[in-house]
Amino acid sequence: MKIYYVEDEKDLAEIIRKYLAREGFDVEVFHDGETAMKQIDDAVDLWILDIMLTGDISGYDLIKALKERNSAASVIFTSARDQDLDKIMGLELGSDDYLAKPYSPRELILRVKAVLRRREQGQTAEAIVYEPYEINLAKREISFDGQMIELTNKEFELLLFFIKNTNVAFAREEILKHVWGDNYYGSDRVVDDLLRRLRHKMPQLKIETIYGYGYRLL
Repeated sequence: MKIYYVEDEKDLAEIIRKYLAREGFDVEVFHDGETAMKQIDDAVDLWILDIMLTGDISGYDLIKALKERNSAASVIFTSARDQDLDKIMGLELGSDDYLAKPYSPRELILRVKAVLRRREQGQTAEAIVYEPYEINLAKREISFDGQMIELTNKEFELLLFFIKNTNVAFAREEILKHVWGDNYYGSDRVVDDLLRRLRHKMPQLKIETIYGYGYRLL
């Protein structure tokens, strides 16, 4: 697995690089957003992005560039600002996880493995159909009437979770656990926000709101 790690604290970056390399990952480190942006089109499995970087390009800028290019890479945000608003904004932009500083190298390794495991599990089949949409799991692409629909990684994973569990009602807390993993701690408002965007992009989805509980895909 190829990982790009963007962190302007050079001592921390070197420590994390060694831990990731020890786990068998191919890791390249960038210390500023400008240098990382030049590599944005590379084929990478995972980006680990610090939100606040030295220079004019932040982690938010990098993930926006990734999404504009329809990158299939997963993204983990890190930040010294441990606030729900930062977590929600990162997840809304399409990150797969959020880790507040200071964090231990072992915790980051566990998050990396969990994100990549969920990514691989979502690609076990080639394609599935939910009328009128066709979903290519290997390419993480959605099409409707021959036109591509652009989804963030989290929007795609939420869609896939519902399609695999059609007609099953889930509480917001359950959706958080299945889509974001056990390590997410924050407001369940992020589920409502993500579903609102998914409904806007895919209006033919029959997502039922169960008031006071959660959601179900019919």
